Amino acid sequence: MDSIPTWSMLPYLLCFITFVIFIEQIKYLKKKKSLPGPVLILPFLGNVIQLIKNPTKFWEDQAKTAKESGFSANYIIGKFIVFIQNTELSHKVFANVRPDAFHLIGHPFGKKLFGEHNLIYMSGQAHKDLRRRIAPNFTPKALSTYISLQQSIILEHLKKWESLSVQNGSKPLPLRYLCRDMNLDTSQKVFVGPYLSEKSRQEFNKDYNLFNVGLMKLPIDLPGFAFHKARFAVSRLVKTLGDCVKLSKMRLVSGQEPVCLIDFWMQELLKEMQESGSDAANEVPPHSSNIEIGGHLFDFLFAAQDASTSSLLWAVALLEQNPEILSKVRQEVSEIWSPESDTLITAENIRAMKYTEAVAREVMRYRSPATLVPHIAGEDFQLTESYTIPKGTIVFPSVFESSFQGFTEPERFDPDRFDETRQEDRLFKRNFLVFGAGPHQCVGQRYAVNHLVLFIAMFTSLLDFKRFKTDGCDDIAYVPTICPKDDCSVYLSRRCARYPSFA
Repeated sequence: MDSIPTWSMLPYLLCFITFVIFIEQIKYLKKKKSLPGPVLILPFLGNVIQLIKNPTKFWEDQAKTAKESGFSANYIIGKFIVFIQNTELSHKVFANVRPDAFHLIGHPFGKKLFGEHNLIYMSGQAHKDLRRRIAPNFTPKALSTYISLQQSIILEHLKKWESLSVQNGSKPLPLRYLCRDMNLDTSQKVFVGPYLSEKSRQEFNKDYNLFNVGLMKLPIDLPGFAFHKARFAVSRLVKTLGDCVKLSKMRLVSGQEPVCLIDFWMQELLKEMQESGSDAANEVPPHSSNIEIGGHLFDFLFAAQDASTSSLLWAVALLEQNPEILSKVRQEVSEIWSPESDTLITAENIRAMKYTEAVAREVMRYRSPATLVPHIAGEDFQLTESYTIPKGTIVFPSVFESSFQGFTEPERFDPDRFDETRQEDRLFKRNFLVFGAGPHQCVGQRYAVNHLVLFIAMFTSLLDFKRFKTDGCDDIAYVPTICPKDDCSVYLSRRCARYPSFA
């Protein structure tokens, strides 16, 4: 029997491909209904090429499209997405994180990266119980301990930055990776303190870099691809953090005082186990094993790391753009703390730096680090009277867009909006969504504010700085949080007579 020529099958193949494309288009339009957004989509890919090529323009276009209705639709790699521009609709999503509504995912392919049992994916009573156990990590006593650790690390890195800038000569110094490394050191010191050896720290930094790279790549989970490397890096990071949890328990059992975040957490956990008669070696409350807590610590690290780096960079850029604001910050700090005093900035000092904190909060409002907070619709959800979000949709409430709603002259960088006279932080509290809202609102927001205030106070007091200005240097770049397009390139020189000694 003669074989059928391959070329003769081509019309059937083309017909099948056309049918698949047609069905995909129909499914998209059925989900989209009357929402603003593209009418025609590329098969499977959708608009992912534009998203990868220029994420800033992609999300700006989504916001413009959503201006009138408050939300808009699009399609990316086989996923239907809804972008939410309106603050009240964003609150509706944040308030309905539960199994039968929205699931917070943090990243469109986050479950593959972080695992399914981390804090970010928990809801209901289990989530409430875990947040209750986390609360002691952010008491005034704990935060005061962290403040000492934070500024020691900041000082160490600022000295290095100045030295690097001098070595660079006429070449400007990009701050993004330097800020990231400083924040990673700070997080390690604050979260797990003495429990990470130098060798473990080096391996930790390598794995965290693999994670960062994979976070921005296509989710191809095959050997050799960045996403695959990132997934295994996360597993190693969580194991390392779990080992730190074990060491903390052993240290606290011997009667020593807490010196870092995991110590404050384990102190309360051990107390709870003692009161219930549990055996510390074999029996722990739900979601409290070493490896599970290691996973939660990684969530903290991820939440603190890139968001904090973004805020530090924008603080430098915006203070350089606004010399009158910079002058007021320096004046306030000098009245409270002097580098020559060789004393640590205390929690009381930070509370007294009201204008500096207003600057920090305005930095976060004006350039919200994590601009979007991805969720997945676990079931069909009626968002408005006229539109129901279909099950499986990836929903993107825009924190960035909310920050420019309600506030007086929102496009203007104006720390005075947060002073005791205007109190826009209270008047427009619902629009200030930097730390989220609802059951998953950030538990470490006071820690994050303290870190930014400390950095601003020390950076402006110890160093003089000047931006290397180029066209578009302050345009927004997604990395994955937002930062100045030029990575905030500056010239640095020492401003103080001498650096403080915190011995």
